[in-house]
Amino acid sequence: MEELSGKTQLHPMTREALQNGFVSEMIARSGTTLRVLSDEERRQSLEATLAAQPVPGDVWLFAYGSLIWNPAFHHAERQPVLIRGWHRQFCLATPIGRGTPEHPGLVLGLDRGGSCRGVAFRIARAEAEAELELVWRREMVTGAYVPRWIRLHGPDLPHGMSGIAFTINRAAPNYVRPVSEAATAQTIATACGVLGSCRDYLFDTIHGLKGFEIHDDHLDRIARLVREYRD
Repeated sequence: MEELSGKTQLHPMTREALQNGFVSEMIARSGTTLRVLSDEERRQSLEATLAAQPVPGDVWLFAYGSLIWNPAFHHAERQPVLIRGWHRQFCLATPIGRGTPEHPGLVLGLDRGGSCRGVAFRIARAEAEAELELVWRREMVTGAYVPRWIRLHGPDLPHGMSGIAFTINRAAPNYVRPVSEAATAQTIATACGVLGSCRDYLFDTIHGLKGFEIHDDHLDRIARLVREYRD
């Protein structure tokens, strides 16, 4: 991890960075014990996911965190949707992107139970494999997520439409079981890594959701606690 004037040098998550394999390199250079998936493992995962598409055609991708406000992939349209059986949770420790090995941050995953409002992106089928390869380089670096097809519910979507969602892998070594909102807020208020602070990640996600008139009471409560902690 590079240092500049005693502070971590930030590297934004851009399309170019993903094309250059920045995320895998970032983790490999960090000294963390997390195992990075090989290019072949990621390719097989993507191919298997696309082969399981319930209905042939354009591919929908469900976003619930940073993909909402920084997708870095080409898409034809996006719209707010609801999924059932999964909820948004700060359940993944990040020792690199939004934290350090000494002070890991927390990022979002989809854990079982409840429901979640987010944003569905439609990717033209002809471009799906190339665009999703970038998404896989970003989300499927260590195998902390399990990509699966989940039913999407939205007023402008055909009935029964499904999209790819990255659900949390509870067997992952950096999966974090639920803790109090106060404990979550303390981590978010203080953790920072090469992609920026957990605090910015939280507020950018809330702002991105509000752009689609989506309000998440859980995130709002954590944000209030983060502000109180920082003040």
